Amino acid sequence: MRSRLSLCSVGLVLALTACSAADEVDEYSSIPLTIWADEDRAQAMRTFAEAFARDANRPVEVIVVDHEELRASFLSSHATGLGPDLLVGPHDWTGELAAAGAIVPVGLESGDTDLFSPGAVEAVSYEGKVYGVPYATENLALFRNTDLAPEAPTSLEDMLETGTDLVDSGSASQALSIQVGAEGDAYHIHPFFTSAGGYLFGEDASGDPDPTDLGVAAPESIAAFELLAELGEEGSGVLNRSTDSANATSLFTSGQAPFLVSGPWSVASAQEEGVPFAVDPVPSFAERAKARPLIGVQAFYVASGASDPDLGQSLAQAILDDPELSVILHEADPRVPALDEALQMVTDQDPNLEAFQRAGEGGLPMPAIPEMELVWSPFSQASADIIGGADPAEALAEAERLIVEGFGE
Repeated sequence: MRSRLSLCSVGLVLALTACSAADEVDEYSSIPLTIWADEDRAQAMRTFAEAFARDANRPVEVIVVDHEELRASFLSSHATGLGPDLLVGPHDWTGELAAAGAIVPVGLESGDTDLFSPGAVEAVSYEGKVYGVPYATENLALFRNTDLAPEAPTSLEDMLETGTDLVDSGSASQALSIQVGAEGDAYHIHPFFTSAGGYLFGEDASGDPDPTDLGVAAPESIAAFELLAELGEEGSGVLNRSTDSANATSLFTSGQAPFLVSGPWSVASAQEEGVPFAVDPVPSFAERAKARPLIGVQAFYVASGASDPDLGQSLAQAILDDPELSVILHEADPRVPALDEALQMVTDQDPNLEAFQRAGEGGLPMPAIPEMELVWSPFSQASADIIGGADPAEALAEAERLIVEGFGE
């Protein structure tokens, strides 16, 4: 299925063609496969396209679409019969895309599950079918400046005590860097939220997220945010809205904060600035539940109108047969490879990868149900408001009202 959408309609900013190495191709193999991806994954897709084109014996065209428009553009292109053959995106899109009939199951079998990181294949599954080919995983962890904090903290309280002592001594300007911002950040607050006892969705009999059991304003979640509010701007000030996506990492790399909660995307910045650091699991509240970061999986999805009906099987087989494809993706975009064999190949080059995988143990796969998309914004805003001093019960009740209202639309 070749894309015929205008540049404006899909937010196109770049197109790249990676041609097959074959000198002569037949009419079928000369038709390009098209991949839509966002800017953050552009470099990875460039290098992947060149390698996969050789495996598929077809040219591969990579079209970069703005992340904010990517999913909606893909869904609208499906409705009009236009769009790409492959889509690259996070696994929490799986439920919505599958329910809309915009993607088809890929050629991964139940026996392939053990070849990937724990939970990777399950994350791209919906109603018992595997709809994506995982290529990378990601989760939050704790970056620790080993000059300022030589020992890994045993709890959140232990970490904050160390950080506060460093602030009091003038060795740091804030105890912890974690992005909040004016609109909040549900992804980054989630490990502390779960450790304090909160939850977003309950689970059904199969262990999948249950949208009928919304926990945003549940008593457990209100109690969790009452505890988090003590760390907010009207409490200790450890959590504050002035720390956002623009400055969270730089506060750590400049030595102003001894600890940073972030993902593998911050490793390069820390290394470039020469900060001595270690990667630890996000600490939990003492004598509380384990902090559970959300586990994200980056995946390839096959469009239901793809020009090659066997594309999913071909792609899955190529990933399994040639782990170098996953290594290429990692080198261009340093996320943790989802394929175990590829992870083993790159761990010697970057020991932080295994540390991130350990930090994700016991994490919660990001809910891949369609309803999750309606949770992000209201829950994030409520978290920012509470950190800023709003009443937890009132802020969470309003967030839940907006979410349930969205469910009904």
